[in-house]
Amino acid sequence: MTNILDYLDELFPNPKCELVYHKDYELLIAVMLSAQTTDKRVNMVTKVLFNKYPDLKSLSEADINDIVEIIKPIGTFNRKAVCVKEIAASLLKYCNGIVPNDREYLESLSGVGRKTVNVVLSNLYNENVLAVDTHVARVSKRLNLAKNDDDVLTIERKLSRKFPKDKLGRIHHQLVLFGRYHCKANKPECLNCKLKEFCKYKSELK
Repeated sequence: MTNILDYLDELFPNPKCELVYHKDYELLIAVMLSAQTTDKRVNMVTKVLFNKYPDLKSLSEADINDIVEIIKPIGTFNRKAVCVKEIAASLLKYCNGIVPNDREYLESLSGVGRKTVNVVLSNLYNENVLAVDTHVARVSKRLNLAKNDDDVLTIERKLSRKFPKDKLGRIHHQLVLFGRYHCKANKPECLNCKLKEFCKYKSELK
């Protein structure tokens, strides 16, 4: 694991979430919206959304059709628009507008699952948790940190055992960035990768 950590530190010495947010609930909503799309596209729509509806009250009362129009570029926009309103309303009703450090409550919110909660708790509360998205899952399998048929929860548990617990949040961001910019789904940049000896991805290796 040391070689992997050293290389990730070399590539990404200051890793951070690439979703843009200024308030705790903005991160929660942005991560929820990021399912099945890119952070770049989410940042485009949330800039418009949060400027037009600058607080939870206005978000919860927003016209659903207007939210749909704003977030259309990210896909599955009808369902996600409903989730935006329901998350805003729930935070106001039950949490005084604050995103709590409460996994059970957060996972009960519309459109919010374990991955989203892990990202939120890691970034807002520095919890030692690791979120498994498509990038993390792909990299983990290629580097033999997980099996090809492992589901996301299994991968999370394996990575949490293999890496230092106090670095899980940092490692999550590094694995995401590594998968996004280097170990890509198509045409990964294998030639100069220092992790080739661990990698079982063969088609690009010569």
